[in-house]
Amino acid sequence: MKDPVKASLQEQLAAARRAQILDAAIKVFAQKGFHATTIKDIAREADLADGTIYKYFENKTALLLGILEPPRTRAQQDMSFLLEPDADIHSVMKAFIHQPLMAFKKDNFELFKVIVSEILVNQELRERFHQQVLGPMLQGGEAYLRHWSEQGMISPQNIDLTIRAIAGMILGLLLEQSMGDQTLEAQWDTLPDTLASLIVNGIKKEPL
Repeated sequence: MKDPVKASLQEQLAAARRAQILDAAIKVFAQKGFHATTIKDIAREADLADGTIYKYFENKTALLLGILEPPRTRAQQDMSFLLEPDADIHSVMKAFIHQPLMAFKKDNFELFKVIVSEILVNQELRERFHQQVLGPMLQGGEAYLRHWSEQGMISPQNIDLTIRAIAGMILGLLLEQSMGDQTLEAQWDTLPDTLASLIVNGIKKEPL
């Protein structure tokens, strides 16, 4: 019978090693780009043997997806409270927007550019990104919109297109910021609330 204490320790050590490798990959990908980076580069940054990397990640694509996993997990945890029936629309929308915007703030914008450029040309990464990251994000947003529509809280609309338009705004802002927009840089932390208000309330002034 497997010792539960030993098994737990092994899991913790494996998680720590994965985090060590991913931290190194983030630095090297941001500095050199995806194609110029080698597993040897990442192993050197992590102070590990090349073979150790392959014990945890099959290739560079798996590493890139691994980098995206912690923000996605945190997003699921942070939004768990929104499953409460009295959660208001603005709070849910703000949390939905907040996670992807904050995941790539500051130094991580270089990494965002690496991910976007590689997704455009790497079919494997594109498919896995949609399956593991974008797909669950869209499905979660669709579920909220359908619930609000059924409850009469929002006007009837094309739910599938609406959530994709919202996701497109988020990705567009990330891309715009990665190109050095100074206004976005100065007000990045206020974006989730501003964008949530725009989506929920619209920009049309109601007549007095």
